[in-house]
Amino acid sequence: MSADHIESADDALITLRHGARRVILAPHIGGAIAAFFDAHADGERHWLRPATPDALAARNPLGMASFPLAPYCNRIRDARFTFDGALVDLSGDGNLFPHALHGNAWRLPWRVEALSEASARLTLSHAPSMEAAHHWPFAYEAAQDIALDGTSLTVTMSLRNLSDRRMPFGIGHHPYFPRTANTRVHARVSSMWHTTPDPLPTHIAPHPSVDALASPEGMSADAFDLDNNFAGWTRTASIAWPDEHRAVTLDADAPFDFMVIYAPAAFPSLLCVEPVSNVADWVNLDVDHTLKGGGVLEPGDATSVAFRLTPRTD
Repeated sequence: MSADHIESADDALITLRHGARRVILAPHIGGAIAAFFDAHADGERHWLRPATPDALAARNPLGMASFPLAPYCNRIRDARFTFDGALVDLSGDGNLFPHALHGNAWRLPWRVEALSEASARLTLSHAPSMEAAHHWPFAYEAAQDIALDGTSLTVTMSLRNLSDRRMPFGIGHHPYFPRTANTRVHARVSSMWHTTPDPLPTHIAPHPSVDALASPEGMSADAFDLDNNFAGWTRTASIAWPDEHRAVTLDADAPFDFMVIYAPAAFPSLLCVEPVSNVADWVNLDVDHTLKGGGVLEPGDATSVAFRLTPRTD
C-alpha cells in the first residue's frame, strides 16, 4: 500500500515517519496499524503484512497489519463467563464468531489524541450504554502510544477501569507477518495449549513445535497447523526470511507472558505471532494463574504494557 496520507474527517490514514521507515495507522478501523515498512527508491520492504485497498475500504480489522486486543484477548467459550459471582453474557455483542473474540476495541473507531512526525497517541473510551452492539458491561478507557525511532516500532498499550466495580481484563496485539515458503519463527516457550477444533484450549502439554521454535534455524511457518497459545514464553521472538536476508524481532514486557501463533495450513498466506497477557478462555479455565494469565483491575486502576518490533537486515 502507498504511504500517502489520506486527508478525510472520518477515515484518515495517518503516516508516521522516521528516516526511511514508515508506519501507517488506521484509527477508524479499530485503532489498527495498516502497514509497517521501509521506503526505498526501488520499492517498499514490509515488516508486517500490509492492508489491501479492499480491506481498508471494507474497514475490516482482520485485513490490517496489526490491531489491538482489549479489554480481553482471544476467545471466551460461548461468550459467557462468571466473574465475582455474576454472569457476564457477551452473546449479544455483535460478534459474528461462535465465541466472544478479542474484546471490542478492535471493532470500534479510536480517536487521535496526539500526533507528531514519528509518534501518535490513539485513545478509546467505552461506556456500556453507548455501545450496546459491542457489549462489554464495564466502562473503560484504552490508549495506544505508537512511536518510531531509529531502531524499532514501539507500541505501548494502556487500559483503565472506569467502572465502580472490579473488571477482568486481557490485553494484546494481533500482528500479521508476511508468510512465504521460507519464513521461520524462533522463540523459547515451555509448552503449548492444545485445543478443540473451535479452537478453545483443553490442556497444556508438550508439542513438536516447542522444540522446533527453539532450534537454531527456528520453526518453518509451514511446519504445523497452528492456532495455539504458548506458555512459558520468554517474551521475545523473531520472524525471519532467510532467503531475503532479513528478520524482525518481537519483544514484549510483562504481562505479555503468552504468545499466540496462528499459522493455519488452510490459509498458507497467514502468519500471526501475537504478544498477549492471557490464553484463550482464561476466565473459564480452572488452572493455576501462571498457566493462563489474565488480570483484574480495581475501580479506577490502570495497567500499561509495551512491545517492540525491531527490523534487521543481513
